[in-house]
Amino acid sequence: MDIQMVDLVKQYEKISEEIDHALLTSVRSTEFINGNEVKTFAKALAVYNEAKHVIPCANGTDALQLAMMALDLKPGDEVIVPAFTYVATAEVAALLGLVPVMVDVDEHSFTITADRIRAAITPKSKAIVPVHLFGQCADMESILEVAREFSLFVIEDVAQAIGAVYTFKDGRKMKAGTMGDIGCTSFFPSKNLGCFGDGGAIFTNSDELAETLRMIANHGQRKKYYHSVIGINSRLDTIQAAVLNVKLKYLDTYSHARLKVADFYDDQLKDVRGLVIPFRIGNSTHVFHQYTMVVKDGKRDALKTYLESKGIPSMIYYPLPLNEQEAFIPMGVIKGSLANTEALCKSVLSLPMHTELTEEIQTYITQTIQSFFN
Repeated sequence: MDIQMVDLVKQYEKISEEIDHALLTSVRSTEFINGNEVKTFAKALAVYNEAKHVIPCANGTDALQLAMMALDLKPGDEVIVPAFTYVATAEVAALLGLVPVMVDVDEHSFTITADRIRAAITPKSKAIVPVHLFGQCADMESILEVAREFSLFVIEDVAQAIGAVYTFKDGRKMKAGTMGDIGCTSFFPSKNLGCFGDGGAIFTNSDELAETLRMIANHGQRKKYYHSVIGINSRLDTIQAAVLNVKLKYLDTYSHARLKVADFYDDQLKDVRGLVIPFRIGNSTHVFHQYTMVVKDGKRDALKTYLESKGIPSMIYYPLPLNEQEAFIPMGVIKGSLANTEALCKSVLSLPMHTELTEEIQTYITQTIQSFFN
């Protein structure tokens, strides 16, 4: 049985005619930089995500860097980030001379929480980067309350949760990436909405921030050859936008397929002693970029090896907390205990999760896991 962590081949095959037509049209236009497909995609994504402005860029890491530059963060300013996340969240802060302040995450949702943010705030704190990890939103209502209290910017890292919907206590619903000052996402091929290379985008409801972001992403210029600020060159290729224009139409279908797989996994694994299935918070939908379990009693690595022996891939997201990464040891600031992060790095395991998983494959995966614990 050919089992993939992410099966982009079969996903492409289902929409190949549309994709091929879009690619050929894009190539024939020769508008390789900032072509019509980029503008069309930005407008379509803004409508989908209910954001006033979408600024496409070269990748998700650039999106985070552009956000911090647009908010005029200065060297020495502190940016509060979860210790349990991909490196890009803190990497851009370090590149800009900012101080990544690493805090623990909730042991159930794996996301940053308002109480840990509050405990990490100092006079140098300027921004919070909540990461909507694995497909569901962090507790944004509480985080936004803390941000308002201490006048902190909120930059949402939505690379793993595009399309997720958060519900506030008053019944308001907002898409991931639109609740803070700026939202940042990635279109890396394996993402829920992925292109055929690198790509990213920024969301904001602020006209002023949108203008600044567009300017910084374009060498700091509003008018060609007139540079108002120091910027960078970060553009979404027209060809990638052509792919994304097609795939955006299917994003909700993809999310539904992922949720169906997660529901099957949950049903088959919920009673397995030794496993904790993914926790779902009540006020956010989950788009399951990853299906990440906690394996108890130190058996994570043994289970991973067993699955590999049966032809089943799995991944560890993430094996090391940010503060233990060699690059951050001399520069990261730790606030409070990181006990949950350290425990998760030793126990989490992600199963295959994509839009093309058949019930036959899902059954084989879950029965294999059950056999390991029996």
